[in-house]
Amino acid sequence: MRLPLLALLVSGPAHGYELKQALEDLLGAAYPQPNVGQIYVTLGRLEKARLIEGEDVEQSDRPNKRIYRITAAGRETVDAWFEESTAEPRVRDEFFMKLALAPHTGTADQIALINKQRRHYLNTMRDLSKLAAGEDRENRVAQLLIEGAMLHLQADLDWLERCQEELE
Repeated sequence: MRLPLLALLVSGPAHGYELKQALEDLLGAAYPQPNVGQIYVTLGRLEKARLIEGEDVEQSDRPNKRIYRITAAGRETVDAWFEESTAEPRVRDEFFMKLALAPHTGTADQIALINKQRRHYLNTMRDLSKLAAGEDRENRVAQLLIEGAMLHLQADLDWLERCQEELE
């Protein structure tokens, strides 16, 4: 959460609720909506790390709000984030660990695990399809997020099929 919040602040100062709304507007319904409490905790940590500066703004009819601005160090952090590659392929997969350990424990059947995981992926795929149909077509970022998730799921389903062929 810290790097996306910093990246949003590059375009200008904002308070926590504005940042939450900006993330929701950008990513759409497919992305888990951030908890505003988590956002404020993260902003506090970013401020403590001197990556952002906060300033209390007085409001006559409401409690004061805190507006955050990115610092030079924060901007350098965002620039570095965009320069680095993202995480490597998933080799520490929890499902695969279950699949590998099932014969050693005698408590789970590998094919039953595969079938259960396949049902889960298919249900998730169905839910994403519904989201895609209901998502604003103008929000290309949200559409691409959903499409990417569905492509990953399809690859996972193909891999499950391969596992089942190998283990039967």
